[in-house]
Amino acid sequence: MRVLFYRFLVLTLIAVTLTGCANRGTPDGGAKDEDPPVIIKEVPENFSTNFKADEIRIYFDEYVTIKDIRKQLIISPPMDQDPIIVPASGASKYISIKIKDTLRDNTTYAFNFGESIVDNNEGNPYPFYRYVFSTGDSIDSLKVIGYVEDALLEKPESFISVMLYEVDSSYTDSIVYKEKPRYVTNTLDSVTTFSIDNIKEGNYKLIALKDRNGNYKFDQKNDKIAFLEDYISVPTAADYKLTLFKEEVNYKAFKPKQEGATKILFPYEGSYEGIRIKVLGQKPESYQTRILKDPTTDSLYYWYKPSFEVDTTKFLVTNERFVDTFNHRFRKLDKDTLELKAVTSGTLNFETDFTLEGNIPLVKIDKSKIKVINRDSVDIDFKVEYDSLYNRYSFPIEKEEGQKYFMQILPEAIIDFYDGVNKDTLDFSFRTKMKSEYGNIRVNLRNAEFPLIVQLVNQNGVVIYERYTTESPVVDFTDISPRQYSLRVIYDTNGNGKYDTGNFLLGIQPERVSYAPPLEEVRASFDFVIDFTLL
Repeated sequence: MRVLFYRFLVLTLIAVTLTGCANRGTPDGGAKDEDPPVIIKEVPENFSTNFKADEIRIYFDEYVTIKDIRKQLIISPPMDQDPIIVPASGASKYISIKIKDTLRDNTTYAFNFGESIVDNNEGNPYPFYRYVFSTGDSIDSLKVIGYVEDALLEKPESFISVMLYEVDSSYTDSIVYKEKPRYVTNTLDSVTTFSIDNIKEGNYKLIALKDRNGNYKFDQKNDKIAFLEDYISVPTAADYKLTLFKEEVNYKAFKPKQEGATKILFPYEGSYEGIRIKVLGQKPESYQTRILKDPTTDSLYYWYKPSFEVDTTKFLVTNERFVDTFNHRFRKLDKDTLELKAVTSGTLNFETDFTLEGNIPLVKIDKSKIKVINRDSVDIDFKVEYDSLYNRYSFPIEKEEGQKYFMQILPEAIIDFYDGVNKDTLDFSFRTKMKSEYGNIRVNLRNAEFPLIVQLVNQNGVVIYERYTTESPVVDFTDISPRQYSLRVIYDTNGNGKYDTGNFLLGIQPERVSYAPPLEEVRASFDFVIDFTLL
């Protein structure tokens, strides 16, 4: 018995000892590597002159990978043929750049890698590595600096290309559509400032692009542009400001398409204002038309009656400056039947009216066949307003807070362009909140130069509320939904009541916009007073 006890005691001591040793020896992984990779050699050497190589290698002290290279890597001047960069994926102890393009004589080139080079283990970036060489006897060392802002947004988008075009005997403003710039840099994803380095002395046009397809050429339909009105002379000590804006797309009409039995779709680009559509040739007797705009696309719907007996006809589409002629072949399609839907319903704020939209042009409404009552079954007086562009009826009423309303539209109350009617009774309802569920903002404008457009916008710059003032420096926003807003003012220079963007070829800058300092979040039942000093 005593022997068994000693054996148990020995085994227990051994187990405790081994457990203690195991605990003391458990590794904790060590300190996290936070150091960026280190360059140990560059072949040819960085800042080489009389460069003639077709491959560059940069060696590191550890394995590296390249990430987000299409956004991060900026080559100045841009090359017509992209170099081949290894590793495209995976890891390596060196980066290879194989040059496929023919290099210009006596030109300084810069490869700006941004923060795309990272170590393979922890992803620590090598900060803003630049490899520079010259095909001539010297490295150009001048620079142009500045910052980028957005005409309408509080902050500009990331990865803005900032470019210099050499102003010589062959320069024209249209070069931005056709050729790559002489020098280029990028604001990357965290800053709005820029520095175009390694420039030679000369005169330049300074441009910035939000370059959607990354080809360093201005695509009016997709890109934003900024420009300095005057040419700049390098060397310069100036700090340049560039304001990005989206141009209005130039007008263009496209071939029409039959969309219904008596409905033709006319697509376009640019502004619909001023577009006229006319039939060339013989029309049916008592011919009538209506034109409606699609609410979401750049298209006009051309409705007509009666139908054409011919298979084809010609349409003349014009605006103030352009004339287009289109051959159109008619197709036999099903007739549209009248449909009505609520555009605004549910909970309405005090500035919004209940609105109905029709799929066929509307021509008449019988108010006597429409009734609006509140939850207490009290008849509510209403008006009827028609939007002929979007084919909508709105019904303004004096809204009370915390009330619910019911609308009934009897059969044949609404008549369309083809004498069709609503055949069924239509019932709708909407309600209002208590005023205590909203907030109010009073804006005191200091140093105001009228007229001004005052807006509350969301984080994406979408206008939620807007006021126009021609003389009063006090602007009130009442009964607004609780949320976070930004406050901005548009200087309506031409007094047309809307924001006007710029145009590069015409040398027009966008109307100026100022943002107030960040606002408190609007809360229900609170009144806010904002003093906004305009500079």
